[in-house]
Amino acid sequence: MNKPSNNNQVALDGSTNDQLLLQLNDLHMQFPLAHNWRGQVTSVAHALNGVSFDIYRGETLGIVGESGCGKSTLAQVLMGLYTPTQGQLHWHDQHRNMQVVFQDPQSSLNPRLRVWQVITEPLYIQGMRQRRRLRARAAQLAEQVGIRAEYLDRFPHEFSGGQRQRIAIARALAPDPQVIILDEPTSALDISVQAQILNLLHDLQKNLQLTYVLITHDVAVVQHLSDRVAVMYLGKIVELGPTERLLSEPLHPYTQTLLDAVPQLNIGETPADLEIKDVELPSNKELPTGCVFYDRCPIRQEPCQHPQQLLPLEGDAKHLLRCQVRAERWAMDQN
Repeated sequence: MNKPSNNNQVALDGSTNDQLLLQLNDLHMQFPLAHNWRGQVTSVAHALNGVSFDIYRGETLGIVGESGCGKSTLAQVLMGLYTPTQGQLHWHDQHRNMQVVFQDPQSSLNPRLRVWQVITEPLYIQGMRQRRRLRARAAQLAEQVGIRAEYLDRFPHEFSGGQRQRIAIARALAPDPQVIILDEPTSALDISVQAQILNLLHDLQKNLQLTYVLITHDVAVVQHLSDRVAVMYLGKIVELGPTERLLSEPLHPYTQTLLDAVPQLNIGETPADLEIKDVELPSNKELPTGCVFYDRCPIRQEPCQHPQQLLPLEGDAKHLLRCQVRAERWAMDQN
């Protein structure tokens, strides 16, 4: 993605350009687990542990990782449903409208509202009350997502899963958002319908200049839709870079083992020295003092006992890696 660089906004990867939309700086999110008899918190879950990345206008940033890595919490922080324990979100634009498309359209659509009311619910909440205007906007949005206008008086349960997801997408588009968070948008759909929804999202982004943050565990979906991908592990970003590059040449040991578990990517068998150690997933109650992947890492060395920073590769500022061992090996291979 070509991004002009004609002002002084500085991104995480060191670039300066006027396409920088949102910056996340050292986000932490803790949830209390236990209290003492005085009501004081005695135990917390560390859901996010220093998440930093940038979002550009018109791009799709995919965020992947196994269950419990912090993806959903990150989405909720972005939506403003949680206030981070530490860190901040910095917008580079006055227009800060962000919407979300959820995983299961059946549970995210109000069953008591007709489809035109579902689609325009955000506008009604914002103060638009004229029925004629709401219906006209609903018809416009329905056409954009492939729902026939004569179906607008039906209820959500009268539609298939794929059609309901189209309705959910139309609802997200209603207030003209700048960013849409796609939270596992196709995981509840059949394979053939997944492809249709992904193609719809791609076309809408192109036509409406939308920015997506794609939260998913499905690497194939990321491969289809994302410009860049961030890999999360235990509340941290361990690798971030252009999708094609990261999927074809993963550098962090966790990224490689995560991708090798997806047969359709066909990137070869996992070498014996890169098999994840057979230990339980670390708890997020007490964070490791060094690398978050240390207990499971097959190539861990002495430097891994110390905290690892998410840094750009030498000579490749767009690819960031949280692994000193692999970064040094990569630099030697380039020389």
